[in-house]
Amino acid sequence: MATEEKFLKAIKQLRKTDRKRNFAQSVDLIINLKNFNLRKDAFNLFVQVPNKIKDKKIAGFLEKKSGLVETITKDEFARFGDKKELKKLIKNYDFFIANAKLMPAVATSFGRVLGPVGKMPSPQLGILTSEDETAIKNLIDKINSSVRVRVKEPSIKIAIGKEDLKDEEILKNLLAVYDKILEALPKKGENVKNVLIKFSMDKPVSVGV
Repeated sequence: MATEEKFLKAIKQLRKTDRKRNFAQSVDLIINLKNFNLRKDAFNLFVQVPNKIKDKKIAGFLEKKSGLVETITKDEFARFGDKKELKKLIKNYDFFIANAKLMPAVATSFGRVLGPVGKMPSPQLGILTSEDETAIKNLIDKINSSVRVRVKEPSIKIAIGKEDLKDEEILKNLLAVYDKILEALPKKGENVKNVLIKFSMDKPVSVGV
């Protein structure tokens, strides 16, 4: 059976075992790894998915205020010397973008806090060379249709959709993320021990790939 068919079969099985909640659960992809060296082989990538999961809360470190995104200008950096303000910032936003010119100052003022939680503006997805509205809007759209994959242990678990998406939409997101992870693994499929999918509050279902 092809990988696509196996994923679709697992999604349908997941629907059957789901206990309905009063909110839309996330659909999680779990890939357990084998023969994987965390020190040498760990990776961090962004994957564009065809069906948006949710709008992320985004803040920008920019030279001037923007009507498209919550903005922290350079002259406001100083107030985040207060630990309470910094903690609030991390809690309130899922993602940060920045003007490339401000990155040295961003790293100095926020790096020690944003770095460990994986929220520093990234060259992969988060650095602006221009602050015009089109550039900011395009970056926001790209962020909202992306999934970040960070490997810090021999098991990858990431949300790739919501249960209120159609089966075919969940399938497309699953395949997009799974294929990119396979590409990034040093031994490709040989590094995969097993694959499961689950709704956030329910038991996992094996995909059998």
